[in-house]
Amino acid sequence: MVTRLSNYFLRTLREDPSDAEVTSHRLLVRAGYIRRAAPGIFTWLPLGLKVKAKIEGIIREEMAAAGAFEVHFPALLPRDPYEQSGRWTSYGDGIFRLQDRKGADYLLAPTHEEMFTLLVKDLYASYKDLPLTIYQIQDKYRDEARPRAGLLRGREFTMKDAYSFDYTDAGQDASYMGQRDAYERIFQRLGLEYVIVAADNGLMGGARSEEFLHPTAIGEDTFVRSAGGYAANVEAFSTAPAEPVPFDADAAPVVFDSPNTPTIETLVAHSNAVLDTANGPYTAADTLKNVVLALTHADGTRELVVVGLPGDRDVDDKRAEVAFAPAAVEPATPEDFERNPLLVKGYIGPWSPEGAILGEESATGIRYLVDPRVGEGTSWITGANLDQKHAHSVVAGRDFFADGVVEVANVRAGDPAPDGSGPVELARGMEIGHVFQLGRFFAETLGLKVLDENGKLVTVTMGSYGIGVTRILAILAELNNDERGLVWPASVAPFDVHVVATGRDQAAFALAEQVSASLEDAGFDVLYDDRPKVSPGVKFGDAELVGVPQIVIVGRGAADGEVELWDRRSGERVVVPAAEVVGRLGAGRG
Repeated sequence: MVTRLSNYFLRTLREDPSDAEVTSHRLLVRAGYIRRAAPGIFTWLPLGLKVKAKIEGIIREEMAAAGAFEVHFPALLPRDPYEQSGRWTSYGDGIFRLQDRKGADYLLAPTHEEMFTLLVKDLYASYKDLPLTIYQIQDKYRDEARPRAGLLRGREFTMKDAYSFDYTDAGQDASYMGQRDAYERIFQRLGLEYVIVAADNGLMGGARSEEFLHPTAIGEDTFVRSAGGYAANVEAFSTAPAEPVPFDADAAPVVFDSPNTPTIETLVAHSNAVLDTANGPYTAADTLKNVVLALTHADGTRELVVVGLPGDRDVDDKRAEVAFAPAAVEPATPEDFERNPLLVKGYIGPWSPEGAILGEESATGIRYLVDPRVGEGTSWITGANLDQKHAHSVVAGRDFFADGVVEVANVRAGDPAPDGSGPVELARGMEIGHVFQLGRFFAETLGLKVLDENGKLVTVTMGSYGIGVTRILAILAELNNDERGLVWPASVAPFDVHVVATGRDQAAFALAEQVSASLEDAGFDVLYDDRPKVSPGVKFGDAELVGVPQIVIVGRGAADGEVELWDRRSGERVVVPAAEVVGRLGAGRG
């Protein structure tokens, strides 16, 4: 069809929005695709909806090819299913809760696992009904504390979420691979580079979890990969435990004065000044840092834990979040130290000449967890739990014992991949998809069972598969632009062709009408800039900003039946007879 710009709902902006942090946010607002309604919430305008629909169309085609069926749930959901799964509480402040006029509790759905599970439970009862995969494309709501980067991190966003239902693990494996393969086809059709990385399985368990990350400097996720093919999100990266070291001949721990050394840097400098360095100078890796973390559990209780890790490592907030989920994690506060005077800030250690200080069986009762590198027999310089004093030759498994091992230390370039495929490098990425074997958590919680071949009730096993639709739109805008505006790939562009009539000569407008009609008859979706009193400069500026990949300029050569074809991406312009436009653009599209 032909859409006339003279009566189209579009206003472009010449200035960048003041709150725009990234290129996609800036250009999508300026080009009239979205408008800000509130922090992290956007109004979708006609151009934006057309691009969004193109992305959704590709997803629907590949979901159909994978044998999935589309459904649509409400966004406003009752409390009870989420209460049954425990997520009404475990989501914490991350969801929007509300009440109706009768005081009944509801939430704006952050995700729909419970509703999918209950729908299948309501309709299916036999193994003969399975396997089944159903999906929806639906808006989700999360109370982001700091919405940022336009559509990349919002409070309202569109997702495609699919769920597979099988009664055997082998069936689930097949469903999982079917969706995984479909995701690869979707991202390839969209022209998106992606890396498939191992991801954390989370609280619900499951045998497999993988994220599709688009490598980008503005990505919020850090992932690692090795030349040998290993790839994982940092949250899922595992450290090989230290091999046990014999310690029978090691010297006993020695406390030494260490005034004004509350940091690793000051401790290392002081140690090299006062301790024996015959075997070489001490480094941060020779010290044992003991970090006090505060966990807030779902029931509101607060627990302190101390984590021992090599002094050349820091706690990675995301890894700590995963390690201690569902509890919220934060550094201990001054008030926490006041309530626990045996913790001598800056001089905390797992061993003390005055007796055990850390551990569940200690004087404090505070759990003591260690990094995998703190293996049996490793020797450390660490705090002596005495003000202005540290101890050296403190040996793990002899002088102190941990309550457990925890992976919270930051991952660094050069760390060995856990599969032995070599050192890893770090990169930034943005999550665009996630495939996840949920296992039987929701089915068991909500009572989804079917009769198997022997007439026995068995619990259904599930998979979950998500794609961030609006996030993908923003990433495509990040990838496809230049200094003048957007340059959409043909697969998602809001229109196939942008026809621009310039000048005041009515012959140009008449020929532009003919060219637009011919393109429409040939099946092209056409945006026709027919505005009669707008200068060519403004029209060209709008065409560059909006980003339709093929532009037809009808102007000076109209009297001779000639037009100019402008390839927005390459910048190439060529004059051709108007009668050849359809053939030229059709050949390029084919």
